[in-house]
Amino acid sequence: MIQNRTATVNPLPSSILHNGADVRSQYTRAAAAQVVNFISRKIRSWNRKAEAVAQDMSPMQGEH
Repeated sequence: MIQNRTATVNPLPSSILHNGADVRSQYTRAAAAQVVNFISRKIRSWNRKAEAVAQDMSPMQGEH
């Protein structure tokens, strides 16, 4: 079973979605905002992991 994810906070009936470019562009903007949000969360997560690794490695650099 495939689950469709809606990008807007209030899901719109498909009849409204297929009418009017303004409604479609609103839907597209909401979807784009979700993608940007997801990517920025991933980058923050990677930065935290990289920071933790860098802190773990810094004491070893002084011993060489």
